[in-house]
Amino acid sequence: MKKLIFLLLCFASIVAKAQSGDAKGAWTGKLNVYGTELTLVFHLDSVNCTLDSPDQGIKGVPAKLEHTATGIKVTIASINASYEGVNMGESIMGTFKQHGQSFPLTLKPGTVKRNRPQTPVGPYPYQTQEVSFSNGSAVLKGTLVLPENHTQNTPVLLMVTGSGLQNRDEEIFEHKPFAVIADALARQGIATLRYDDRGFGGSTGDLVNVTTEDLKNDALAGVELLRKQFKRVGILGHSEGGTIGLMLAAEGKVDFVVSLAGGVVSFEKTLLDQNRWTLQQAGYSQDVTDRYCTALESLFDELKAGGNPEPTNHGLPAELEQNLQIAKAQSSTPYMRYFLGLDLTDRLGKITCPVLALNGTKDRQVNSEENLNALQNGLAGQKEIKAMEGLNHMFQHCATGAPAEYKDIEETFAPEALDIITTWLKRFK
Repeated sequence: MKKLIFLLLCFASIVAKAQSGDAKGAWTGKLNVYGTELTLVFHLDSVNCTLDSPDQGIKGVPAKLEHTATGIKVTIASINASYEGVNMGESIMGTFKQHGQSFPLTLKPGTVKRNRPQTPVGPYPYQTQEVSFSNGSAVLKGTLVLPENHTQNTPVLLMVTGSGLQNRDEEIFEHKPFAVIADALARQGIATLRYDDRGFGGSTGDLVNVTTEDLKNDALAGVELLRKQFKRVGILGHSEGGTIGLMLAAEGKVDFVVSLAGGVVSFEKTLLDQNRWTLQQAGYSQDVTDRYCTALESLFDELKAGGNPEPTNHGLPAELEQNLQIAKAQSSTPYMRYFLGLDLTDRLGKITCPVLALNGTKDRQVNSEENLNALQNGLAGQKEIKAMEGLNHMFQHCATGAPAEYKDIEETFAPEALDIITTWLKRFK
C-alpha cells in the first residue's frame, strides 16, 4: 500500500504531452487528482510517443499520437486514458481523461529532476549479480547484492515490495528505497535480493488473475533460490511485502522477517480508514464521509462474498457516486476480492522466527498503532516492535504523513530506521 489508495482509483502513469507541428522531445505536466499531484512526461518525435510517470518509476508506456487542427490527441489504451490539448506555443493546454473522469493538464517543454541524495552512486564496495527465478509461468528478474567476503553463512534478505506494480528498487516519485536499503545492508555485510514485480520491468507473469497468495509464492520462489547459496534466509517487506513476509513466516518458510509498515489487521478496514482520512482531508463533511464509507463497506462486503453489487444512488455528491462505481469495477478483480478478506491476526501465533516490525507514527496508509499492537500481542516468537516517531508510510520524516508529501521530501529513508534494521540483522552474522 505504498501508493495512495483513494476510492480505489488507480493513478497509473499517464501523461499526455503533446504538440503539433515541429514539437519534439520531452513535455512535462502535473496531474492533480484529488490533491495528489503526479508528474507526467510525454516523449514526442515526428511520429511516435511514449509516456513516463517518474513519480511511480514507470517509463516508456506506448501511446497513440494524432495531430489535430489545433494541437494533439494522445490515446493510452493500456490504462484506458486519453489526452487532448491545444498547442499554445510555449505550452499545450488540454484535458486528461481516465475511467470517465476529466482533469485539466497543461504540458510544458522539458523534464523535472528531483534531488534524491540518498540514492546510491557507484563505485560500490560490493558485488551485484543479475538473477532470475520462476513461480509457474512467472519469471522474476532481480539484483543479488553480495557484500565483500560473503560466505554461505552471510545472512541474506529477499526484499518484497508493497501493493501496486513496483520495480526492484520499489521506485516511487524517483525515490528508490529498496536500493537505499540494499546499499546500507551490503556495507554492513548483509546480502539482499530485490526483484521486479511480476508483469513489470524485467519480470513476466499473469496480472489478470493474480492475488496476494500468488505474490507470496513469487517471493517463496526467491527464498528457495537463495537457500541454494545461503544458510539463513529472511524477508524484508514493505507494506503488502511485509504482510507477505509474515505469511511465509507463519508457514515456516523463512528464518527471520523485517516488516516495514506491514499490514496485519483486516485489509478491508485498512482501505476504509484510508478513504475516510482522505475524504476528511479533502474537506467533506462528517455526514458525507460517514455515508460514503458505509456505502463503500457494503460494497466491499458484497464483493468479498462473491457478489456483483448493483448500481445504487446513495445521495452523495456526484463525484463520490462516480467513485463508488469506479471502486466497484476495480474491486471486482480476483486480487481485490482476496485482498479485502485478508487478515493475518489468526496466523501470528504460528510465527516462531525472529521478527523486527517498524511503522511510522504518521503513516496514513497502514495504521501504526493498530498493526503494531496486533503484532505485539499475537507473535509467539522473538520480536522487536517499534513505532518510528514522525515518519510516514515511506519512512520519511514528514509534516502530516499525507501521501501527497512523498514526492516533495528529499529524504528517501530515515537514517535512524536504517540503523535499527542493520543493528538488528547483525545478530544473524
